[in-house]
Amino acid sequence: MIEQIYDYLIIGVGRAGGSAAEGIRAKDDDGSILMIGNEEFTSYDRPDLSKKLWFGKKTIADIFAFSPDFFTDNSIDLLLNTEVVSLDPKIKIVKDSRGNMWGYKKLLLATGGIPRKLDIPGGDLPGIFYYRYLDDYKALREQVGENKTAVVIGGGFIGSEMAAAMCMNGTQVTMVYPQDRLVPNVFPVELGDFIGEMFKDKGISILKNDTPVSIEKVENRFLTKTRNGKTLESDILLVGIGIIPSTALAEMAKLKVGNGIVVNENLQTSDRDIYAAGDNAFFPYTALDKATRVEHWDNARQQGLHAGWNMTGVGYEYDYMPYFWSDLFDFGYEAVGEVDARNQIFTDWEIENQKGVIYYHRDWKIRGIMTCNIYGKMDDARTMIRSGKEMLPEDLKGAIK
Repeated sequence: MIEQIYDYLIIGVGRAGGSAAEGIRAKDDDGSILMIGNEEFTSYDRPDLSKKLWFGKKTIADIFAFSPDFFTDNSIDLLLNTEVVSLDPKIKIVKDSRGNMWGYKKLLLATGGIPRKLDIPGGDLPGIFYYRYLDDYKALREQVGENKTAVVIGGGFIGSEMAAAMCMNGTQVTMVYPQDRLVPNVFPVELGDFIGEMFKDKGISILKNDTPVSIEKVENRFLTKTRNGKTLESDILLVGIGIIPSTALAEMAKLKVGNGIVVNENLQTSDRDIYAAGDNAFFPYTALDKATRVEHWDNARQQGLHAGWNMTGVGYEYDYMPYFWSDLFDFGYEAVGEVDARNQIFTDWEIENQKGVIYYHRDWKIRGIMTCNIYGKMDDARTMIRSGKEMLPEDLKGAIK
């Protein structure tokens, strides 16, 4: 039996889902909205879990994108700690883990992604932090501190940020990653090496070109054995090796799925009454003339908002260029576009590997820009990328500062 038919049903209560509800209400004051999510919390800003919460710049109360009053004041029904287990687009019904059935007129899949796990013996041991959720932060915060040790698996965004965060909170950290430098998909070789040396200077041990092959737990401590023959003992084991986009419901509904849920420029899936936004959406990135998936907060926020607008029928093209940022000890950066180390790279340093701008280009047409310890320049960067102009070294020197 169907409990209720909603004008708008949002699956996922993260940043994309919350922004979608905001977008719907901006265009439709009266349509009924239901949000269903498998967390106990409504939309919060996930970047703070590896950044400002650790440095005393925010409290948990500060990271929530919307106050509880937002949902009640806007007549948005919430169903938390609940998973949607089936989706039938032919009859426009979803079923949740409580046995309830809900009808919809328009549906948004804002299901994000799940942490990728180690496929090795012991990779599923209890207590390993596959770090992604607010509950992970709460539990980990209780464990870090002086005289504690941690092993971090992964040298990408989450691994590098969490290694720095725990180190700054007194924990002795060892990093293990298979590449030869930190954040290798983004950082040029020289910068990745420089940041790695900075981490060592801060007291972090680094085992690069190595991977874990097994994990054991002995008297509440982890024993991590690596391919190169190392055995690492630690109180804490944290894994940050990326996420897998949540596409199960889309596959169940026989929607088009590739590297995520395939959507058009209006964020509609192959079923025009079903939309997708956030970490799970494979969308046309207009400024770069390519289809891609972006796993960053700014994309979830803006894409969710656009999806919400479009669910009401306005038909706005999603042509926004999302940015991302990070802070690693004294090194901070902001970036936008195709910031991919496989591109050609030109660097304009004021202080080498510490302050300046990195341009990612193809035959001098700028695809992505990273500003290092320079802030507030993302609009300038977007304009440069959108122009599509050929820009030579003499044009790029001092272009952004």
